[in-house]
Amino acid sequence: MSGRVDSDPGPEIPEAEAEVTEEAEVTEETEAEVTEEEGAEATDEAEAAETEEDARRARWTAAGTGALLTLAGLAAALLRLTRSVTALVPAAYAGGAAVCALAAVLGSRGRTRRALWLLIAGVMVMALGDQFD
Repeated sequence: MSGRVDSDPGPEIPEAEAEVTEEAEVTEETEAEVTEEEGAEATDEAEAAETEEDARRARWTAAGTGALLTLAGLAAALLRLTRSVTALVPAAYAGGAAVCALAAVLGSRGRTRRALWLLIAGVMVMALGDQFD
């Protein structure tokens, strides 16, 4: 159409072209769904990366805390050996240190829940040894 009043409106749109137009609309809707799915996948990937980072941080924390408590327990056991106390006191510190060392190993391998419970148990054993002092 040329925009003039006396112009001929032209032939009607054939059915084949109408189907192509409908297919184009369906394609646009499908592209929108694909874009939403890609957005959801990107969000899932970001959440997975965040979860992996949290797991890595938990492993490092468990391993580091276990190693630190192991060293503290061994130092306390050595200090208690130099004094005149019952053998139960340094043995309790050494036993607690061994449990904390096991927790450090488990924590570094990803068993952070078990490592946490072993850290608690190791500190409790050391505290029990302190009560015998």
